[in-house]
Amino acid sequence: MVADFDVIDFLQLLTDRTVRLLAASAAGVVLADPRGELRVAAASSEEAGLVELFQLQNDQGPCLDCFRTGRPISAADLTGPDQRWPRFAHAAIQAGFRTVEALPMRLRDQVIGALNLFRAEPGPFETADLRIAQALADVATIGLLHERNVRRSETVAEQLQAALNSRVMIEQAKGKLAERYGIDMDRAFTMLRDYARNTNQHLTDVARDFVTDGSAEFPPPTARGR
Repeated sequence: MVADFDVIDFLQLLTDRTVRLLAASAAGVVLADPRGELRVAAASSEEAGLVELFQLQNDQGPCLDCFRTGRPISAADLTGPDQRWPRFAHAAIQAGFRTVEALPMRLRDQVIGALNLFRAEPGPFETADLRIAQALADVATIGLLHERNVRRSETVAEQLQAALNSRVMIEQAKGKLAERYGIDMDRAFTMLRDYARNTNQHLTDVARDFVTDGSAEFPPPTARGR
């Protein structure tokens, strides 16, 4: 992690690019905090983020198994019989997803989280797509762990914890912005990120400033975002 490296924006870019490149409806990233507990770090849509949060709160789902085993976990049809994660399957179906693929974010023996792919249609992902997704997860893992001049695991853990704390601030800003403009959470996040990039600021800094004083002036949302 070099200077001015925005972890949350980096992970959000990972989920967005994964959806664009692969036959996925949504994607999410969960990361382990210093105690080894998983937390939602990024999601390409509000629905994916809520499904990720559900499986962490209920301690049931493919991303948990993926993180614990360090191996890819597939759920090709959540509507099929004999589900391994019945509560998770019900929640995912309610959110519009029928297929999930969880890929480990791992460097050698160290697993720091998982990249999760969601799809509305049942059926396994193509092998070529999974190879691309795993490659993206591997690159992201290296980007998180291979920081300049810092190699101690406790320092990495502190930086990951800071990134997870930043995500909480961003969620608060999304909610406040959505309420102010009467828009959905996905559109609110897009407005936050666009504002950060257009003003050359960190996403976390924009979110924190907006939550604390609400003085930032955002361009009015388009009709598409309402």
